[in-house]
Amino acid sequence: MGDSTLTTDLGRVLVTGGSGFVGANLVTELLDRGHEVRSFDRVPSPLPAHPKLEVLEGDICDLETVAAAVAGTDTVFHTAAIIDLMGGASVTEEYRKRSFSVNVTGTENLVHAAQAAGVKRFVYTASNSVVMGGKKISGGDETLPYTERFNDLYTETKVVAEKFVLAANGGEDGAGLLTCSIRPSGIWGRGDQTMFRKVFESVLAGHVKVLVGGKNVKLDNSYVHNLIHGFILAAQHLVPGGTAPGQAYFINDGDPINMFEFSRPVVEACGQSYPKIRVPGRLVWFAMTVWQWFHFKFGIPKPMVEPLGVERLYLDNYFSIAKAKRDLGYEPLFTTERAMDECLPYYVDLFHQMKNAGHAPAVSIAAAPLEG
Repeated sequence: MGDSTLTTDLGRVLVTGGSGFVGANLVTELLDRGHEVRSFDRVPSPLPAHPKLEVLEGDICDLETVAAAVAGTDTVFHTAAIIDLMGGASVTEEYRKRSFSVNVTGTENLVHAAQAAGVKRFVYTASNSVVMGGKKISGGDETLPYTERFNDLYTETKVVAEKFVLAANGGEDGAGLLTCSIRPSGIWGRGDQTMFRKVFESVLAGHVKVLVGGKNVKLDNSYVHNLIHGFILAAQHLVPGGTAPGQAYFINDGDPINMFEFSRPVVEACGQSYPKIRVPGRLVWFAMTVWQWFHFKFGIPKPMVEPLGVERLYLDNYFSIAKAKRDLGYEPLFTTERAMDECLPYYVDLFHQMKNAGHAPAVSIAAAPLEG
């Protein structure tokens, strides 16, 4: 058990996926705190030029580029990943190879390069889904075993990569790279192009005819600025004899809530309304599972909601932040209510953009971007 009072300065920082939703917000916060930051992504940075910001464009699968990315840095935040929610029969060898090459081999490349370059700290971005597996989880903690049921490539690659990162931890004597992993829940806030875009697509397509599952079923979410706060605390505690080396942490808003009640203020602010009728989630899950099978087998249109998405609506799926509080001193900076007030204008604007564009679907899974 490490000493939670032991902390360190982050020094020079590398953020992979620095052009993504989480990465760009993390880079901005680090710059605001006075750090020298290198942002590494395969696409240009959306951030304005800054005297302490260096931008490197390149591929995490290219060893020379990765070596250049870590050179001269003290702390690495690894947020880059392909979010591939494909599973089952839809997973071709091509998709599997692409997800594993970026999410697993890319992570291995980064850790090996960081070790060779003498980097001191490495914070990995995993997901709460690494322990889910279709079971009801109410206040789950970090002692839960890894799931062995992989409904999507994203979860499968995150399990493999997190195991690798934690096994690479240099140990309490501090001889080598110290590593830890952060497990966010659904990430939301200004810049989100995933969570509420999916909600808006369903609303605009007229798919939300009923509410799925009981009103007391809850999940948790990670407001982007709460998550970044957790990231930075974890890195500060990656010191010899500290609490974070070799550990995984759930970082969320500490406020489990029903998904429909969570999204209701946003949907209503957009001038839409949710129906009042509720249907059993298990029934919907079964229907979507059969539909998905026909989609894969016979090429009919894909189901309105993936079976995995339905599980999030009818099974409790929330995690305790007690370990992060104890080890890192983590407390969410924003309540759900305050965070919602801050980003409601962004979401209303996104909804109207989608509506005016004929609610073109989000980037297809087949061409999913690197996302921080």
